[in-house]
Amino acid sequence: MVEVFKTNVEDSMQAELLLALLHDHLPFAEINFDLEDCDNVLRVKGDEICPITVIKIMEAKGFECYVLD
Repeated sequence: MVEVFKTNVEDSMQAELLLALLHDHLPFAEINFDLEDCDNVLRVKGDEICPITVIKIMEAKGFECYVLD
């Protein structure tokens, strides 16, 4: 399963910090940002990904995060 999120992450430093945090919570997931995409996309790939968990982690650090359809 792959979940794709729109974020307001703007630079690679922010993305690296968030990747480390997300990997702590989702250690078996493949996680990456595409900051060249107009939606600053966050992709999370894994067997059991809960979008609400990802959104809450991002929001707790002050970032917007929405599931893209």
